[in-house]
Order: sequence, then C-alpha cells, then structure tokens
Amino acid sequence: MKQPKEMSLIEKIGKKIPDPAILFMILYAIVITLSVFMGGMQFGQQLVDGEIVPFQIQNMLSGENIRWIYSNALLANWLGYGGGVLGVILIIMFGIGMAEDSGLLSTLIKKAGMNVSDKFLPVLLVFLGILSNIASDAGYIVLVPLAGLLYAGMKKNPLIGMVAAFAGVSAGFSANLIPAATDVIVGENAQIFAANQNVPFVSATGAPLDPALMNYYFVFLSTFILAAVGGIVTIKVVQPKLEKESYLIPKDLHLDDFAIKPEENKALGAAGLGLIVALIYLAVLYMGPLAPYYNEAGVKVNPFTSNIILMITSLFFVPGLFYGVAIKKYTNSGQVIQALARQVGSMGYVLVLTFFSYNFLAMLTRSGIGTYITFLGATGLENLGFADYPTLLIIGFILTTALINLFVGGLSSKWLLLGPIFIPMLYQVHPSMTPDLVAAAYRVADSSTNIITPMMSYAGVVLSYMRKYKPEFTIGDLIRTMFPYSIAFLIIWTTLLIIFFQLGIPLGPTA
Repeated sequence: MKQPKEMSLIEKIGKKIPDPAILFMILYAIVITLSVFMGGMQFGQQLVDGEIVPFQIQNMLSGENIRWIYSNALLANWLGYGGGVLGVILIIMFGIGMAEDSGLLSTLIKKAGMNVSDKFLPVLLVFLGILSNIASDAGYIVLVPLAGLLYAGMKKNPLIGMVAAFAGVSAGFSANLIPAATDVIVGENAQIFAANQNVPFVSATGAPLDPALMNYYFVFLSTFILAAVGGIVTIKVVQPKLEKESYLIPKDLHLDDFAIKPEENKALGAAGLGLIVALIYLAVLYMGPLAPYYNEAGVKVNPFTSNIILMITSLFFVPGLFYGVAIKKYTNSGQVIQALARQVGSMGYVLVLTFFSYNFLAMLTRSGIGTYITFLGATGLENLGFADYPTLLIIGFILTTALINLFVGGLSSKWLLLGPIFIPMLYQVHPSMTPDLVAAAYRVADSSTNIITPMMSYAGVVLSYMRKYKPEFTIGDLIRTMFPYSIAFLIIWTTLLIIFFQLGIPLGPTA
C-alpha cells in the first residue's frame, strides 16, 4: 500500500535527526561556541517579585571553565546531577524488572484477558497498556503480542487487539494508577530545572511539591478517561475498518499459548503471598522507623514518602521473586542476581544518554546561556500578549511538544532538553505556570503522539509483531491506523488538564 506523501515526509525528516545522545553532543559544542562569542554579555531577568537579577554569560573556553568541565564531568554533572537522580531511575528497575523477568506481569495480563467480555476487551487492553508502563517497556514486548494472540484465539483480526494495546502502552504512557519511573524522571528533573533558575518548586497554592507525586491526581484520573476514550476509538473507528481487512494465522502459532498453565496459577498464589509480605513490611516501616515526625525546626518530615521509589520497588520485587521461585524459574540465588543484572543491563542506553544530557544541562546553566534563552523566550511571549492568557500558554506548549515528538523520540531526552527552558520561561510569563503544571502539559504532549511517529523506538518492534498476521503491513499503515487514537488522546487529555487548571484542582499531593 502506498504511503501518503505527508507521512513519507515526516519519516524522511525524522530519519535525518540524530539520536538524542548525539543531539546532546552537538548542542554541547554549540553552547561552548556561543559562550565564546557571547562571553561577558550582561542582561537582567525579572523575578516574580519584581526584583531584577543581573546575569553574565561566561566564556566556557576560559582556563577556569575548562578546568570546571573536566573536574565535574563524572561526579557532579553526571552521577551527582540532581542529587543522584540516575541512581533512583536504576534502582526502581530492580523491583519492576523482577516482576517482568519472572513472568508475573505476563501471567497477570493473560489472567485479566481471559475473564472479560469481548465487548469490553478493547477498554481493558488500553487500560492494561497504560498500567504496563509501570514496567517501563514491558507493554511493548509482552502486552502487544499477547493482545494479538487473544484476538486470534477469538477468531477476530489480531490487529484490533494489538492497536488497542499499543495505544494504551504508548499514547497513554504518562498515565497510571501507581507512581513509576516516569514520575521520577519528570518530577526530579523538574525540581532541578526550577532550582537552577530560582523558580519556586511549589504548586499554584504555594505548597511545596513532591517531585515523584506532583502530577499523581491528574495521571490517576487520566488512566480511566484514556482507557474509556481508547476503547471507544477502537470499537467505533478502528475495529469496523480492520474487521473488513484480511489477515492470516501463522502455521507455527499455537493459540492455546494464551491459556494459563496450572503451574502459573499456583505461582500467582505465591505472588499474592509475596504482596502481603511486602505490604506488611512497608506498614511496619511506615508506623515505625519511617513514621512522620517533626524536626527541630518544627517542620513535618515524612521519610516514607521521601523514599517512595524504594517502597514501590519492594511492592514489585517481592511478589516477582515469590512468583519466580514458585514457577521454578529461580532455583538458586545466582539466578535472582542474574535477573537483576539483566534489567540493569537493559538500561545501558540510559547511562549513555544521561552522561551527555546531564553534562549539557550543567554547561547550559554554568554558561548562563540557558538563562538567556529563558529571558528571550519570556520576553517574546509577553510581547505577544500570552501573559494574559495562561490557557493559551498551556495549549501552545502542548502542541509544540507534540510536534517535536514526531521527530525526536524519548520522553526523558526531550524533557531534559525542553524542561530547563520552558519551566522558568513559562513561570516568568505567568506565575500560574508552576513546574507541576508545565510537567503535566509536557507528559500529555509527549505521550499522545508516540504512536504516530516512526521515530518512537518500539515502532519497528510493534510493526514486526503485526506483520506476523499481515505481512504487507507498513509503517504508513501503522501510523494511519493509530492516528485516531493520537488525536482523541491529545484533545481529551489537554481538555482534562485545562479543567484542572481552570478549577484550581491540585495536580497531585504536596510534600
């Protein structure tokens, strides 16, 4: 099938954009070059309270700054950036990775799929797809092919289930019922971006934000709304079209693979016991050594929520371990360690990306060029009159990010690029543009267009799954099929965020 010219153009442009890690290397060199020509330039940025703070751009090739580059590249600018956020991202993979590697997540998905009416199956698949992002990329690898297998077993076009699952996994990536790595990456870095340019890390009410939970109310509600929207799009738009198309069932495909084996059922019971053990353990911590208390300054401190990532890790690690032992995947401690090593090994690209991105961001701050970009952007938006229309600021930022997402993949890489600029810029234009609101807007935009870009890292993987049932299926076919989901999610999700904003509903709990 011939692809539309506009789709081919997007694909061609996207292929010319380098990998985000390479992009950060290029930007690093650009900032150094600009700092040489702009070194010594002075400007003043007005804070929210009206105070004018003077800034000066530094020449990063001066002797002092060259020493700074080499002295801080490893510890301060990479491993220690943002208080060690890289370590937080890696540690959560211990728990979630154990649940995935043991097979627990796969069995839970199969269990749910076998006990629901086919009328509600599209809604369930989108819902499970959204939940699967708890396990990072597990949804692409596990849920999408299982959804196809489930529909094939029901004598229906497998692509119907696969696109519904793909919509949930990818277009609904930032929504969830449980805080996950995405919340940490977005929240922790938002706090860093705000601190770097003196933006208060507080909500619209002035309350301090909890980085990992600052969007929790919004993403929690979004999970149910997007599941319903995705289900409706599947039933009313996508399914009628795909039901008319031909498909084939591979000869080597065993449709009974979707059935839950007796040993898997037994292992689920063990996982349930593991969950109880984990919950009791966390309850003891919460009521004991990690109970809230008031420090010497009279400030309430909550060690439990401050270490929420470790708590979430436990909730996945223990049930996953119990399941793996019960199903005899882990028969000795060495196999457990190997499972953890596999998950950390899968984060190799994150290590490469963060080395270059965090060093670039540190350079942006040190040189003063990041502050200067904020100054120019805020001045431009104010001159356009956007300062009087904060809702337009939200919509404009969402549309801009959604467009960029068509050509540059990766939630974290784009956030590391856009966050340091837009968080201080939008806040300066209008004080209602708090870090939590900007972060929520970014998450809406980044997720909604994931499914209509060939630049998304798993687009090729999903396409290969679909070609098992329809060999002639192309990337253009995939984009056209997913387009209704993308538009529906973008419109509904943006509307929901504006409702939160206009009604003053908190996006999440405060610290």
